[in-house]
Amino acid sequence: MRDLTNELVEFIRRTSTDLPRDVEERLKAAVEKEAPGSAARGAMETILKNIEMSRANSTPICQDTGTPIFYVHYPEGWSTRKLRQMIRDAMEIATKKSYMRPNAVDAIYDQNSGNNLGGDDFPYIHFEEVDADQPLTIELMLKGGGCENVGRQYSLPANDLGAGRDLAGVRKVALDAVQKAQGQGCAPGILGIAIGGDRGSSYVKSKEILFGKIGERNADPEIAALEERLTDESNQMGIGPMGFGGQTTVIDTKITGMHRLPASYFVSVSYMCWAYRRRKMTVMGDEVVYD
Repeated sequence: MRDLTNELVEFIRRTSTDLPRDVEERLKAAVEKEAPGSAARGAMETILKNIEMSRANSTPICQDTGTPIFYVHYPEGWSTRKLRQMIRDAMEIATKKSYMRPNAVDAIYDQNSGNNLGGDDFPYIHFEEVDADQPLTIELMLKGGGCENVGRQYSLPANDLGAGRDLAGVRKVALDAVQKAQGQGCAPGILGIAIGGDRGSSYVKSKEILFGKIGERNADPEIAALEERLTDESNQMGIGPMGFGGQTTVIDTKITGMHRLPASYFVSVSYMCWAYRRRKMTVMGDEVVYD
């Protein structure tokens, strides 16, 4: 089993400093919708300039380099223990190189570890085994604290919102989450919505779905239509970039469904900021490809 520590450091660098092209293109399209000279357009132009500078200088796109969330799909026979250690070693090196800022703080003792490592849960690493002849694929998302703070979970029915246990109710609570965020999650944002599960699995799925690319729609036409509708209706609220008003509050919405217990109907909304930092690394033999 080869040592991939150096390749993982490069993977982390790219994720932290180089925004995916699909996200950048959607943001470029959004800036044209904002009025010239408006605060919203100024915010969007600053965002785009920041993206260019971060890519050119290999500096973090945001001072909050976020919670590192890794999804590792490993071939049968690989050691998850060794892969975990490589990822943790790479995270420590990337932090020393300032691709990541030291953000792991012990919640009990209020102490920063200084290297983005904290217990077994920081960074968060999820492993899934695949067939032995499949490549190793590692996905990484960096989710900032500001957008994490405005995520919400609802237990339907929510009588105060008139939201029942159906897709109409899902729509109402999702829009409520956007309205309550008021741009504080560093809008324009992306919504990851999970319907069903229990409290824990529902939140996990609402983040997991954010690994997909901008514009990827649910295979179910009814859910796909709801994804488009929620993006459009969020933008009609006039919250705008950074809450300055304007036409662009949400640039995409992704929805997934899960089985649930009859007694429970959870809807979890994970809000991702415009700094939509996610990347994929594929290893097949000696070849390493970064997407």
